[in-house]
Amino acid sequence: MATFDALLFIGLKWAVVALAAWALVDALIRPATGYVAAGKLTKPAWGAITGLALIIAYFTPPLSFFWLPGVIASIVYLVDVRPALRGLRRGNSW
Repeated sequence: MATFDALLFIGLKWAVVALAAWALVDALIRPATGYVAAGKLTKPAWGAITGLALIIAYFTPPLSFFWLPGVIASIVYLVDVRPALRGLRRGNSW
């Protein structure tokens, strides 16, 4: 029988893996020109950052040295970059 602490860490790990996967998929489906128009890093840069965050979240234990920067990178994308990209208009401005 797993202890409460073990279940908490397992749940935390999979929640962060899901968060990082969401950030990566969202970064990959947005148009590359939107990143430049929003004044953010380029699409390949955010794809690499969120991809690395997903790898770190999956392969490292929760609350380890590299785990926290991976979580922060995913949260920064979802809280800062994603709203800026969604705020841009699509197509013509007519």
